Amino acid sequence: MLNVGIIGGTGYTGGELLRILCCHPDVEIVAVTSRNAVGKKIEEVHKNLRGIVDMEFVDTRAKIAKECDVVFTAVPHTKALSIVPKLLKYGSRVIDLSADYRLEVKEYERIYGVEHTDKERKAIYGLPEIYREDIRDTDLVANPGCFPTGTILAAAPIVREGYVERVIFDSKTGISGAGVNPTENSHYPNLAENVIPYKMIDHRHVEEMREALEGVKVSFTPHIVAAIRGILTTAHIILKRKLALNDVIDIYNTAYGREPFIRLQGDIPNLSYVRGTNFCDIGGFSLEEENDRLVIISAIDNLVKGASGQAVQNMNIMFGLDEKAGLFYPGLSP
Repeated sequence: MLNVGIIGGTGYTGGELLRILCCHPDVEIVAVTSRNAVGKKIEEVHKNLRGIVDMEFVDTRAKIAKECDVVFTAVPHTKALSIVPKLLKYGSRVIDLSADYRLEVKEYERIYGVEHTDKERKAIYGLPEIYREDIRDTDLVANPGCFPTGTILAAAPIVREGYVERVIFDSKTGISGAGVNPTENSHYPNLAENVIPYKMIDHRHVEEMREALEGVKVSFTPHIVAAIRGILTTAHIILKRKLALNDVIDIYNTAYGREPFIRLQGDIPNLSYVRGTNFCDIGGFSLEEENDRLVIISAIDNLVKGASGQAVQNMNIMFGLDEKAGLFYPGLSP
């Protein structure tokens, strides 16, 4: 059994980690921290876990580092930099769900406006469908952001074949992507019966996409919609040269045909069918030949494949477990 710790357990990603890990056949949850809820029962914060997780939040990070085989850091961006080095020093392997180890140092400092204090450390970008072999041997995984997961997976196979000049991503996200604390955009009267575009050209996740899709121009605009979970991404892929639609489908079947958490669709993906799951559904393949434009749609649950589920998938790979352990379950009916 793996001894597992979670640092930052009161937010949405911490709650999803608990939901998944409490049913994982190879895991024992040792401790879950929260500086604001020390001594409070986990089920008081995450009421869906009543009668399932009988633990209290603690604030003993050093103890967790010494007792755990792996620690998930589910803390706000810029906060993991002071935590991760100490965890690694004590011998824990770490899966960081913040952005602190995802980017090149210069880009991280530009985007987040703070000095990166752990410059020499290299993390593996935790997108298993692309970096699985590197993930197996690392002590530190930088779990991808939710938007980059759906966008990169939608475009990566055709990009890697050298056909792409530019990609324009348009994503619609559910309200939970804004985090557990209410904001103006997540306030129900502002969001109901509405679609709100935001960060029109400078969203902080776009650099993550550019690094993973190296050499290709990437543009990205997100919108928030009146849904709780999910990200539906439309990828407008501008091609360098002609390509038949059957060849496109062959490229995606070759890239993803054996992937346990990617489902290639003949029709357009539906957020309802990935809700609560670790699947990324990719489909809607359409080719506008006169404009060299390929359109592909992806759908994920932003809290599972876009965060906590993917983190557990990475853990399974790191420790040589069944990659599907704790994660392979159907979506919810619409």
